[in-house]
Amino acid sequence: MLTMLRLGSMFILGLALLVQLAGCQQCVSADTLAPPEVCQYNGTLYAACKMRPSTSLPDGLPKVYGQVLFKQDYPQGKLNVLLRFNGFPTEEDPEPRAVHIHQYGDLSHGCDSTGGHYNPNGVNHPNHPGDFGNYEPEEGKIHALIESEATLFNELSVIGRAVVVHQKMDDLGRGGNEGSLLNGNAGQRLGCCIIGVSPPDLWNMQYKLYTRRLRRN
Repeated sequence: MLTMLRLGSMFILGLALLVQLAGCQQCVSADTLAPPEVCQYNGTLYAACKMRPSTSLPDGLPKVYGQVLFKQDYPQGKLNVLLRFNGFPTEEDPEPRAVHIHQYGDLSHGCDSTGGHYNPNGVNHPNHPGDFGNYEPEEGKIHALIESEATLFNELSVIGRAVVVHQKMDDLGRGGNEGSLLNGNAGQRLGCCIIGVSPPDLWNMQYKLYTRRLRRN
């Protein structure tokens, strides 16, 4: 009887594995590569980026900490991005801060080694897929939920690249000089992080906190 129970359990496990494999084959198309986590999390990919101050930050500039969280449905869902930063001055008239995706996930020289804006299409700023725009801190913090033209999928995936928070406001390409068309004249790089695939837990928790905060306000 015990042997039959074991055989039955093995059969059920094997059947479950076959079902899972079949589901994975359905959720990964032939022309677009998808990470295995897409199947694991029911057709959605999550990523996270732990923001820390640049190691080459000059004295007197704010030290920014926080998270950038990503969620995107496979294969053509819009990329949702949740920004959570703190460490800005708690001034009455806060300066908006620019946030961008940069080309390299290289923090060997602080945020300075992340390269320029991620610009796979070779266009002027602010038309890069990771040009997130400006955010005004409240009580030293930034909390925002946005949709982005960037993607976690295929050859244009931003996984492994960096997110950078800047000292100044992005002029959105209207500054009339070369720097404006490259990076919006956003100034020093205060903090940065590398984007990596993550489980959904962080997104689910922080999204709940974000929506709860919106209801209170």
